[in-house]
Amino acid sequence: MTDPLAEIGSLSAVDFDAGALFSGQPSGREIKGYAAACRHTPAIDPDYLFPAVMRDLVVWFMSGNDPLYLFGPTGSGKTSLVRQVAARLNYPVFDITGHGRLEFSDLAGHLTVDNGSMRFQHGPLALAMKHGGLFLLNEIDLLDPASAAGLNGVLDGAPLCIPENGGEVIPPHPMFRFVATANTNGGSDGTGLYQGTLRQNLAFMDRFWLCEVAYPDSTAEIQILERRAPALPADLRSTMVEFANEVPDTSISGARVVRELSALIDVTRATDLERGTLHTPDHGVERGVRERLVVAAWKQKVCFLEQGKPPQKVDCGFR
Repeated sequence: MTDPLAEIGSLSAVDFDAGALFSGQPSGREIKGYAAACRHTPAIDPDYLFPAVMRDLVVWFMSGNDPLYLFGPTGSGKTSLVRQVAARLNYPVFDITGHGRLEFSDLAGHLTVDNGSMRFQHGPLALAMKHGGLFLLNEIDLLDPASAAGLNGVLDGAPLCIPENGGEVIPPHPMFRFVATANTNGGSDGTGLYQGTLRQNLAFMDRFWLCEVAYPDSTAEIQILERRAPALPADLRSTMVEFANEVPDTSISGARVVRELSALIDVTRATDLERGTLHTPDHGVERGVRERLVVAAWKQKVCFLEQGKPPQKVDCGFR
């Protein structure tokens, strides 16, 4: 049987012009990548719109081997940004999502049973270090700080030692890159929105380049909608973005509105599928009215609750 990792070992590094690759305009600045993609390389999304912070990520790629820590609110596109930059560079990506019970063996590898015998299976971190891939650790701020400290050596550029595999030592490949994503900057969550996140060790955080990824601005959101839904009229796309921006996204009140609205949309979609009205001409208008009603109601309800007053009747502006 063909080794699925064999093609990674045969990848050859090449230099790309960073400007030509990401903006179509040659810049004379070289960035390293691979000549061809492999099965571990993310697929290129032709409709993906790179945010302005992409420049910071490209500069980081060109600068060296220091680890990168991307943080920002949920849904701001941290993981997709990393994967789409890697896709353009033909970089293989080995990713894992952090959680409170994640252990170092989940990253480095563990013994497993294969055809009745024991063998060692390398984890995503070991594979990235060995073959020159990008290791992507999502939700790193959910890790226990004591467990995360086990990565300090790797973050400093030291080889990875795996005692469980006969003391195997994996020096970092020259193309190895380490990226972490999180909702917080490592200093824990003061908003109450990201339950389970933990304050990370300062010595651990000091090893990263920190880069914040915010939500796209209104202009970028309209461009994204244009690429994703070109059949929608331009004025409708603008209205949708304006409507979305009415909902606060940095407060607990905003989170409640978004959560309740998302739940309504899911229930509505299921109901409309049942009724067979999902694609009727009036369906979009009807849903838009219902969603605006819910947002307006929740905005006022949360406002009154925060002031210690009972919710009042809501005038949503419809007659």
